[in-house]
Amino acid sequence: MAAAEQKKSYQVVKQFKGLDTKANRTAIDETEFSWIENVQPIGYANLKVVPNSLQVFDGSNNAVTFTSTNYLNSINLNITDYVISFNSDGSAQFYNVNTNTKGTIASAGKFSNSGISVCQWNNQYMMILDSEKGLFSWDGTNVVTVGSIGVVAITNPGSGYTLPPLVTISAPNDTNGIQANAVTTLVSGGNSVGGIFTLTGGSGYTSAPTVTLTSVNGAGSNATAIAGILTFANSTVTVNVVDGGAGYNSTPLITISGGGGTGAVANAVVAGNTVTQVIMTNPGTGYSNQANLSVSIVGGGASKNAVVTATINNTPNIAVQTFSGRVWVAQGRTVFYSAAGSFSEFTSVSAGSITLVDSTLHGNIQQLLSANNFLYIFGDDSINVFSDVRVQSNGTTLFTNTNVSASVGSRRAEAIFPYFRSVLFMNDYGVYALVGSTTSKLSDPLDGVFPNIDFASPIYAGQVLINNILCAAFNFRYLDTQFTGTYRYIQAVYFEKKWFITSQDDNMAYVTSVPVAGKIALFGTSGNNLYKLYSTGASNSITSRVQTALMPMGDPIRTKQALKVAIEATNYNAPVALTATVDSESISESLNSLTSLIYWTNIYGTTISWLNNSNAIIGWDASGYQLFKSDASNYGKYLGCTVTSNSGGFIYNGFEFEHELRVRF
Repeated sequence: MAAAEQKKSYQVVKQFKGLDTKANRTAIDETEFSWIENVQPIGYANLKVVPNSLQVFDGSNNAVTFTSTNYLNSINLNITDYVISFNSDGSAQFYNVNTNTKGTIASAGKFSNSGISVCQWNNQYMMILDSEKGLFSWDGTNVVTVGSIGVVAITNPGSGYTLPPLVTISAPNDTNGIQANAVTTLVSGGNSVGGIFTLTGGSGYTSAPTVTLTSVNGAGSNATAIAGILTFANSTVTVNVVDGGAGYNSTPLITISGGGGTGAVANAVVAGNTVTQVIMTNPGTGYSNQANLSVSIVGGGASKNAVVTATINNTPNIAVQTFSGRVWVAQGRTVFYSAAGSFSEFTSVSAGSITLVDSTLHGNIQQLLSANNFLYIFGDDSINVFSDVRVQSNGTTLFTNTNVSASVGSRRAEAIFPYFRSVLFMNDYGVYALVGSTTSKLSDPLDGVFPNIDFASPIYAGQVLINNILCAAFNFRYLDTQFTGTYRYIQAVYFEKKWFITSQDDNMAYVTSVPVAGKIALFGTSGNNLYKLYSTGASNSITSRVQTALMPMGDPIRTKQALKVAIEATNYNAPVALTATVDSESISESLNSLTSLIYWTNIYGTTISWLNNSNAIIGWDASGYQLFKSDASNYGKYLGCTVTSNSGGFIYNGFEFEHELRVRF
């Protein structure tokens, strides 16, 4: 009597969730994947291969290349979108998305070779914050230093005035800067100048201008004044009065030396026979050594010498943002804000600064982000928000400052961005969402990825439409110990509570989101060639990899003998070629006969061979739904498969396994 045939069992996976590296491959759900690359788990039986990146060419069919990118961003000026590259030689370039042209913003040496932050002001200017050189604006043609007039001090009040004299402040150093203007007042009940008040601080000043006071009606004379300048340049000098001294009958001379820099010039202001102010007419550059910086004040006929101190500003500029009609600049723990409605005025009464002194900010500010009616101030492990900005009747500015996270923040400035009504950010141990005042971790499924991320390399992120679904993509350098054994740049992509991986270019270090024709695209570069990610045609090749869970097949204590494996796929463009292995918890078996070819047979069941004009045997490959199948013989307590392909534009619809149950443990 023949032995009864062993009962065959089947496992079919058609419900697709996302990547899960938190648990062992034998412990994740059968609908999850231990690795899923360049394939988007859209829905039931719909695991769609993503498009590849496409190199960008200009209108003359020349490749768009940058000198050597070390910072990438995008802005919109005059309803025109730009991809902006700041380069390692201090130059800056742009790619105009609308006109498909490339151009130069600034030549080599204009900016520092690192520490750049940009934002957009009212479709008119790109604000550029250089960690060392200060704040600049670009209007699509001209780069202008946002150096404005600071304090204007009276050095001689003059006499005989019956009306306040006119004030003329000389033009800025930058040709396309904005000229400052001010007004005077007379001493109450007197005929001398009592005060000078700046109306507009202007922009484009890199050294102190000349201030001229002119009588309106010919009455009064001799009034003089000097102006200092306010810049956000680093490594500069500030001089403050500690003791005004006594008996001064003329203006003393201030000398600044040492400190490793050059150019710092300060002028004393004397009133009532004492030194009342010190005006920096040139803050200098390159100062770094506070220990040997010295300042002296001599002359003026004093009976008691004034005492002044010099301090080097060596706190780097960190971030710039526009919010509530102002420009906000982070420097160390301090945030400066411009006057209401101005991008360059930082000296008038409605401008100001706030220093975060609370212990929730352990170090310096790391990034500013304007979104959802808030200005977010990110620390390494904290987040504050500014809101409700308003101007009081006396002209000063008030706003609320609220700490919304005292334990989670990020130092990865370019991996912080708005996504729908939340703010997503990546730090060195996860990806988080800030919704209102609540932070929640999104990246539990990536816990197995984070230990292999190279955090010494750029971390960038942005929004992008993939297969017409708005996704969040985090770009980083990753040590792939499982498949390639090398470092490569990958993108961890998130949507609808699911994660998957893409690899658009192994060297894609920088990415930025750009709206193109109403859809959000992601552009990227390795430092030279510019690419548009996820944009090639369906027939273009891309390397995809899907690794299923290792499944117990309903009975985790029994060994299973694999008999057949099949992969359902749908393709409407070009033939699909797959390679696969059937995996157990200990070994993998290559499925060399995996095919979806159609065979022609005669009435006797014999296969008919078809020959081309070179007498080579050809196969027939159907379009639409295809079933790739192969015999298998692997065995184990858990079974799964790993599928790779270089074909593009197709959809995985399901994974099928036939097996027999063997011995129990």
